[in-house]
Amino acid sequence: MKDRLVTLVGGGGFIGRYVAQALLAAGARVRVAQRDPRDAWFLKPLGGLGQTQFVAADVTRPDTIARAVSGADHVVNLVGSFAGDLGRVHVDGARTVAEAAAHSGAESLVHFSAIGADAESPSSYARTKAEGEAAVRAAFPKATILRPATVFGREDQFTNRFAAMIARLPVVPVLRAETRFQPVFVGDVAAAAATALADPVRFGGQVYELGGPDVLTMLGLHEWIARTIDRDPAFPALPDIAGQAIAMFGFLPGAPLTADQWKLLQRDTVVAPDAAGLAALGVTPTPLAAVAPDWLVRYRRAGRFAVTAKA
Repeated sequence: MKDRLVTLVGGGGFIGRYVAQALLAAGARVRVAQRDPRDAWFLKPLGGLGQTQFVAADVTRPDTIARAVSGADHVVNLVGSFAGDLGRVHVDGARTVAEAAAHSGAESLVHFSAIGADAESPSSYARTKAEGEAAVRAAFPKATILRPATVFGREDQFTNRFAAMIARLPVVPVLRAETRFQPVFVGDVAAAAATALADPVRFGGQVYELGGPDVLTMLGLHEWIARTIDRDPAFPALPDIAGQAIAMFGFLPGAPLTADQWKLLQRDTVVAPDAAGLAALGVTPTPLAAVAPDWLVRYRRAGRFAVTAKA
């Protein structure tokens, strides 16, 4: 990847910052395409002089995407949303990026989808993710599609959100307590993307489901976080009728939940048994317990200065 130009559409987001770091470390030149490039300027110090570029681009405006990918050797589409017109972003936007990459002559395209993408899903998020994959394949047949499970990392809105609730509340109601997750470390996701870009002949045209080594229930995840930050709240499991009400009215403190996200919770977020995953991309998955305590420590009562009991 040395000196190759990679356009990261949505590169200033949570996953994008790690993909950028992986590519910069490999010697690539990175062009970050963002609606407001200033939101990604924090990446500037991570590269050498002239190694990073920033352009204004919006997947709902094809002319801006065409300019953003012009001259790029490789393209990554990281754009996704849980709100607004999902079809416009996940389907039309994905098609726009793929068509622009094909027209510009890019060697490879990595498109980020999600585990659970299903054209028949009752969830708009899962359904539009699947439709977006189909649009990408039609425009750029050799695209590599990555479907991460729930992604965790220092800046995530996953472990941090739950930890904040657990640190603040004596009772933390748990929705869909038995729903299973297979959270994947953001650094591993970034490594997978960089590998796929570097060898489009080997990895192009394939779909990879990215999950970590741990499979946890929703309740198990809450309990693990509580132990990690040395808290001991009660975790009552809420019945589904309560979950539906929360999704409709959004009154669970600290955990906004939409009706569509409630639909997503009805299914496990785990790698399919027959799916190619991180191992196929040469990436060893990182356990949650190996890295998450480093950032969750701030939710302890005394932060890093907390004294833990000896076993």
